[in-house]
Amino acid sequence: MDLGVHIYFEKENINTNSMESELMLSILSSLAENESVSLSENSKWSIRQRFKRGTYKLSYPPYGYDYIDEQVVVNEEQAQVVKQIFNSVLEGIGTERIARQLNEEGIPTKRNGNWTGTTIRGMVKNEKYTGDVLLQKTFTDEHFNRKVNQGELDQYLIENHHVAIITHADFEAANQMLEYQASQKNVAVGSRKYLNRYPFSGKIECAECGDTFKRRIHTSTHKKYIAWCCSTHIKNKDECSMLFIREERIHQAFITMMNKLIFARKEILHPLFETMKNGFKQDIEEQLDNIELQLTECYAKSQMLKKLMDDKFLEQKLYEEQRAKMDNQINELLEDKERLLRLIRNEEEQVYELKRLMSFTNKQQEVASFEETIFNEYIEKVYIHSSTKIGFLLKSGLLLKEEVNR
Repeated sequence: MDLGVHIYFEKENINTNSMESELMLSILSSLAENESVSLSENSKWSIRQRFKRGTYKLSYPPYGYDYIDEQVVVNEEQAQVVKQIFNSVLEGIGTERIARQLNEEGIPTKRNGNWTGTTIRGMVKNEKYTGDVLLQKTFTDEHFNRKVNQGELDQYLIENHHVAIITHADFEAANQMLEYQASQKNVAVGSRKYLNRYPFSGKIECAECGDTFKRRIHTSTHKKYIAWCCSTHIKNKDECSMLFIREERIHQAFITMMNKLIFARKEILHPLFETMKNGFKQDIEEQLDNIELQLTECYAKSQMLKKLMDDKFLEQKLYEEQRAKMDNQINELLEDKERLLRLIRNEEEQVYELKRLMSFTNKQQEVASFEETIFNEYIEKVYIHSSTKIGFLLKSGLLLKEEVNR
């Protein structure tokens, strides 16, 4: 586009020279991403089944452990450092000071990097040092961002999974010390004190590392302006290279994106609404019908087993074994059914949000300036790809990207 060269897609009849085609291309990309999300959900469901059965294997054990012959074993040299860290915390030494001491002693992290206070706090909160494993502490959302599980999904605790380095008593005492130190600073552990102070608070995420952005006041040639910066980049520039972005550019990108939707509402949003309303649900309903058929067969077999046992044609022990297998199959089918029903509910919510967006674009002539109410009404997340490239995740599930001028 910068060179004046446009692309024409013959199959989709899209020419990037027109605004409607540009928006359609962006929406088609968003729909392709949604399909990828659906495949990802199936993969994650399989992993959760292994969580429940206790057959999930840790792929990358924490500092202090190695993975040998599919077993988590203690790395004796690193284990001494782990004990040193917990002892220092129990003595009341701050995590930043502990990290500084380890760096001064020339002790590398698991990936041969430098220690930070955040790394130390993460280790002290890691239950794996007690020999237990808590599965699904974090999860990847539908947009492939890693998040801490705050109760959105079930967690699974496997006790005595491997040899412990730290006792449960020391682990709990160390974590209590961290909470005490945080309370002395008037900052509760895990608090979100300033989450809703500004329209963008908690809504802007880094496309590179997945962390949230923080609001900052910058000064340029004696003039102050508002900027948003990646939290990880602020702490350590080596961990994330994402630079700050001016708030006015986010405003500009939002206005442009909304006006494109208003301009091309009939050509883009209306056909998309019909596709979302009919296409996805039909496929899911076919899968649900198949599950219902299998459930009916399982229930019939269960009744037959009971009748054979009552009529003395089947021994009690054999009956219990067969019935247990049948119950497991029924439970798996019911879980599949619930998963598909959740997908339908999510899809119905997105269709509802798209309908609301259509109603807004039908009534609105133009968005002339940034309005907080409109932003909060239709935007779920903002993804920063660079200082000039911004993505908006709408509540309808669409992910649209905009380029802004420097």
